[in-house]
Amino acid sequence: MDTENGTRWLSDEEQRTWRAHLEVSRLLMHQLERDLQPFGLTNNDYEILVNLSESEDHRMRMSDLATATLQSKSRLSHQITRMETAGLVRRENCESDRRGLFAVLTDQGWETMREVAPHHVASVREHFIDLLSPEDLKALHAALAPIAKRLRTTRGRA
Repeated sequence: MDTENGTRWLSDEEQRTWRAHLEVSRLLMHQLERDLQPFGLTNNDYEILVNLSESEDHRMRMSDLATATLQSKSRLSHQITRMETAGLVRRENCESDRRGLFAVLTDQGWETMREVAPHHVASVREHFIDLLSPEDLKALHAALAPIAKRLRTTRGRA
């Protein structure tokens, strides 16, 4: 329904879909966070560990890690400080750029990933993947992929 100022309001179906997406997103992230708590990790901690574990030499420039995790450099710096205290990561200077810093996965961080990853995958399966048929998964991916692409492009990360 359009109004005088050109606003395209959501139809009833669009509104139901949008609100279902918001509810599922919040509830799923809350549940995944709860399932990480026994390991002393947050979703942000786990995302950082995943990014570092999948990167070359288990290290990333702090600026690249901030971009990958959608965090400000300041917020990431505080997060990395907490994770350093826990022994999961360390910072290293960048030899080629004196201002640059790397976040590096420690041996303890790697062992934590190896311990937690199977539990996290089981949680993702239980609360998301296994609730959808293979056809639903394909359709959901097809629906979400262009949205993710558009949002990455908007952020300058296409």
